[in-house]
Amino acid sequence: MDITVDITVVGEGSVLAAPDTLRLYAGVEVRRSSAADAFEAARAAAARLAEALGRAGVAARDVTTVELSLGPEYEAYPKVAAYRAAQGVEAVVRDVGPYAGRADHVIDTVAGVGEEARLNGVAFELSDPAAALAEARERAFRDAAAKAAQYAALAGRPLGRVVSVSELREAPPQPMRAAAMVAEAGASVSPGMRPVTVFVEVGYDFA
Repeated sequence: MDITVDITVVGEGSVLAAPDTLRLYAGVEVRRSSAADAFEAARAAAARLAEALGRAGVAARDVTTVELSLGPEYEAYPKVAAYRAAQGVEAVVRDVGPYAGRADHVIDTVAGVGEEARLNGVAFELSDPAAALAEARERAFRDAAAKAAQYAALAGRPLGRVVSVSELREAPPQPMRAAAMVAEAGASVSPGMRPVTVFVEVGYDFA
């Protein structure tokens, strides 16, 4: 039997949830007169960074290398002024809490590694968004039902059964750069409240 869809609407549901996980993008960068010296210095600084993250309570399994580079910097091509070596990591900091005290501690620890340290950005997220998503779905479906009922009334027709449901998830937010998040020296990063949003497309027929 063919299914006829007479009304199609998109409902939106959103809830606010407190992030509990921080992704910290950090690394080290050095410049030396030779490539070998630059690479050796970067490896030593990266080892200090790894040790510092461990002392701050970040598990080794939560640290992933995301950058490894070595190359010349030119004073006036082809004259080489120095060699730059860098190594970057993504560190997952769990259980940061609503006031980001643990996040501040880890960030301060990274900054204390030395002049080679680099902070490249942070992103807060939910480790388990299931409960927030479930509530957002309920709100989205109720929103779609209200819209469909209004359209049916405007059309002068009784609203029938649901004949199709498709969930549409919005894209996750991009990581915010540390420089954009910290408005003044010594300011604390803040996880804030993250919106969890679901869009649902629902098709109805007329009764």
